[in-house]
Amino acid sequence: MPDALIVGAGPNGLAAAVTLARAGLSVTVVERGETIGGGARTAEVTLPGFRHDLGSAVHPMALASPFFRRFGLAAKVPFVTPELSYAHPLDDGRAGLAWRDLRRTANGLGADGPAWNRLLGPLVARSAEVARFTLGPVLRVPPDPVTAVRFGLRAIEQGSPSWDRRWRTEEAPALLTGVMAHTIRPMPALGPAAAGLALAVTGHAGGWPVPVGGSQVIVDALAADLIAHGGRIETGRDLRGPADLPAAAVVLFDTSVPALLRIAGRRIPAPLRLLLGRFRFGDGVGKVDFALDGPVPWTNPEAREAVTLHLGGSRAEIAAGERDVAAGRVPPHPYVLVSQPTLVDPSRAPAGKHVLWTYTHLPNGARIDPMELVTAQIERFAPGFRDLVLATNARSAADMERYDPNYGGGDIAAGAVDVLQLVARPLPSSDPWHVGRGVYLCSSAAAPGPGVHGQAGYLAARSALRHEFGIRTPPVLR
Repeated sequence: MPDALIVGAGPNGLAAAVTLARAGLSVTVVERGETIGGGARTAEVTLPGFRHDLGSAVHPMALASPFFRRFGLAAKVPFVTPELSYAHPLDDGRAGLAWRDLRRTANGLGADGPAWNRLLGPLVARSAEVARFTLGPVLRVPPDPVTAVRFGLRAIEQGSPSWDRRWRTEEAPALLTGVMAHTIRPMPALGPAAAGLALAVTGHAGGWPVPVGGSQVIVDALAADLIAHGGRIETGRDLRGPADLPAAAVVLFDTSVPALLRIAGRRIPAPLRLLLGRFRFGDGVGKVDFALDGPVPWTNPEAREAVTLHLGGSRAEIAAGERDVAAGRVPPHPYVLVSQPTLVDPSRAPAGKHVLWTYTHLPNGARIDPMELVTAQIERFAPGFRDLVLATNARSAADMERYDPNYGGGDIAAGAVDVLQLVARPLPSSDPWHVGRGVYLCSSAAAPGPGVHGQAGYLAARSALRHEFGIRTPPVLR
């Protein structure tokens, strides 16, 4: 019987497994799929030689995450960090451009440059403290209260009806709204504002890096470290209920909340089961991967340097589209997140060719094929795009759940990212990962939430070490 069993081999599950194995415990990871990775897999899904990220593609949190810093990820995995963190094309060839250089970004935003600098400058100067605050549980005293207050006041402003008060042009608010829309929530609201500000800070601090070879290399580095420290990984094991759960002193779940409740059963006390049963999924995404004959011909020439782009038009247009999704409607011109990693990592496609990663927001469980929605929105800002398409692979929101049951209804965040479920993710506690007798939740459904940062797994493992084994000093991870 192992000391620790991890259910699910996504980035968070493997982060928990590495932490426990480094602390000297015997660890087994079981994964329902035939391959490990969860939301960080890479595979050929269009044409031979075109390697696509099946989940996340660009990793703003990978180098900012306290766990990955302790783990020394940058020394284990080669990353390329573009000078242009993200771009936001608008009609008539205009675009908002978020460079790693904050001053360069402000200079390019014209009349709104000073306002952009005042909003983000103080946070970028304390980016490490922002990461520690935003990548931990909300219901704890922040390590740097002054930075936390500055962050909170800015999130309240950009999450309220007064969110346009500081802006004078169209580019700057659209640029920020494109990042806020990662949460798949109606705006303005506090949850999207907080997440958007955190991501924007990383764009000007460490940048938005791309792993060479695809997101799978991050998972592979974690798995290699686990095995090197005595851990085991078993794939193709689907646990359906308590009877399928192997014996272990402690079990950590890198799963959705419904899967946790179904598999753990009575190991979770009835009052906590009641609270966890109220945890809600958010809206979903439809994903389209493209194999291209050349780079995307964005109308704005500087946007052609961007690996990551947010499409959807103005702030008002994106907000209207997100309201449509929340109301169960498919917007006519939806928000689309785009990544073209082959601009900086040509190893993922044959010479001269490119892969394009995209998703669009859809109502939870929607079965609509997102292909035309995504293609039309790209064509709007890059005329001639259709002529470059060699092959495609599309998934509806319902298909996303079939691919990964943690994505309930296509919700890649594994739970709605609203204020309530940021404060109580998944429970209103300063130790929200501990959900029962020897049972812990370590997935994106637990604090601090979605993203490839490993923090949910690391913090859940720290909690298990304290409660179950009396180990309060965290293990050395390098």
